[in-house]
Amino acid sequence: MEIKHDTENRKAWTEKDGYTAYVEYELENETLNIVHTYVPSPLEGQGIASELVKYVYDYALQKNLKPAATCWYASTWLKKHME
Repeated sequence: MEIKHDTENRKAWTEKDGYTAYVEYELENETLNIVHTYVPSPLEGQGIASELVKYVYDYALQKNLKPAATCWYASTWLKKHME
């Protein structure tokens, strides 16, 4: 899966079958906070949200930012992957 990342607008996304799934985040006080995760219903259940969230949190770790989440999906993902 190809993930595109726009650091200026704080968004990562992928396109599949004419649909776009994405993650939006905010940066504040050395913290990267995922605020919204969206996967269109035809793409649900394919692990796309998980891949997008992992991509953004990997980016946070590379930049020495603390991962956080106000998005319920990202919050659940963080609890499961506390590496």
